[in-house]
Amino acid sequence: MQRALERKGIPTVSLTVALDVTEHIKPPRSMFLPFMMGHHFGVPYHKELQREIILEALDHLVEAKESGEVKFPPFTWAKARKEGIAIKRSLGLK
Repeated sequence: MQRALERKGIPTVSLTVALDVTEHIKPPRSMFLPFMMGHHFGVPYHKELQREIILEALDHLVEAKESGEVKFPPFTWAKARKEGIAIKRSLGLK
C-alpha cells in the first residue's frame, strides 16, 4: 500500500514496532517505536506522546534523505507506560 501511494506522488511514513520486519520489507520511509506490539502510539490517554509521535513521523517525511530510511525517535516503552499509568490515575481510571 505504501509503495502504491508513493508511486502516485503521495509521501508516506510507516510506524513500526517490529524492526526486523521493517528492515526486511524496506518501506520507503519508516519510524521505529520501541513499544509493545499493537501500541504504535504508546499507551491510551497519553495525548502528548501520541502528538509527539505524529510530529516525529511528519518530520521524517521532510528529513528522510533516501528510500528505506528508518528513523529512531527518543521514545521508550518504560517511560510511556509509567506516564500512562499516571495519566489513568489522574483520570480516576483503573
